[in-house]
Amino acid sequence: MATILVVDDNDPMRQLMHRMLVGAGHDVTLCADGKEAIRLLEIGRVPDLVVTDLIMPEQEGMETIMIIHERFPAVKIIAMSGAPGYLASAVALGAHETLAKPFSASTLDAAIAAALAHEYVGS
Repeated sequence: MATILVVDDNDPMRQLMHRMLVGAGHDVTLCADGKEAIRLLEIGRVPDLVVTDLIMPEQEGMETIMIIHERFPAVKIIAMSGAPGYLASAVALGAHETLAKPFSASTLDAAIAAALAHEYVGS
């Protein structure tokens, strides 16, 4: 399956995502904020996919998406939020797919499949 980095400041949501993703056969790493996620990528722990919340206190998901899209363009990104109005902006900044909270395991699986199917066209 895929290596996935989940970024969310809400611990119960991180744990739920972990159970869902590991249960689907993915290798999962959890981060509580965008700064921690970027540090992991910078030291070489680059996943196939990042699933990030958009509204977080330490570093907003939008900033995290912009940094990942710029520095690690081959990494696929799914933006998730309980405030769906933010999701279109996340796509404009580089997210490949979006998830409106709450979501089901099947919706998460479909978003992951769609995001991973995006072709990387690098220079």
